[in-house]
Amino acid sequence: MNTLTGKQKSHLRSLAMKKKPLFRIGKEGITPTLLAAIDDYITKNELLKIAFLDASGIVIEELAEALAKLDIAVVQTIGKNFVVYRRNPKLEHGIELPR
Repeated sequence: MNTLTGKQKSHLRSLAMKKKPLFRIGKEGITPTLLAAIDDYITKNELLKIAFLDASGIVIEELAEALAKLDIAVVQTIGKNFVVYRRNPKLEHGIELPR
């Protein structure tokens, strides 16, 4: 994954503002099933917001490491919300990033 520029991250953050977290990480933590579901969703949609529940006990860095193994970039972390992105060149109408 190429590193995102500040301008690209800003663009992705603005797109993510309209989204609600689709995945919530709770007491089960980061499971292979969760990672597979995130991988599948981001392949089809490129941009995703993830939320941590208070009961999760997960350190944010743990999720960042797990996502990095899937070539998913962390765009933003605000409190217990994560915005992540992975480009899919096969999508016909994917997200156009500024240069």
